[in-house]
Amino acid sequence: MDTLRVALSGEPPRLIAWIAEQSGEPLGYAAATVDFSTWSGRTYLHLDCLFVGSDQRGAGIGARLLRTARSFAASGGIAEMQWQTPEWNEDARRFYVREGASTARKVRFRLAVTGRQCIKRKKDD
Repeated sequence: MDTLRVALSGEPPRLIAWIAEQSGEPLGYAAATVDFSTWSGRTYLHLDCLFVGSDQRGAGIGARLLRTARSFAASGGIAEMQWQTPEWNEDARRFYVREGASTARKVRFRLAVTGRQCIKRKKDD
């Protein structure tokens, strides 16, 4: 939790987040980072997460969170948002297309940078 607090409170913050709530109860949230694409040579807003509780879906909360993130990007002169969602998440995919997003086919990779060494040195005798 401390790493999130630091990321949210840095100057400038590394993480931006918006929480939808009603009567003090959280209904959903969105979190994003400002990133740079060497491919396009432009800054973009990476929407890391958009989540709405299952009992709140369909009430427009996700659309409002997405609009809020989009407004944040526009106010900062950022022309594009990017994100991904699992292929199996049909509901999210339909939601994003309904909101005007387009898809880009990619394969996402992950590589741990801590733990075992990638290169083992041979001990010279």
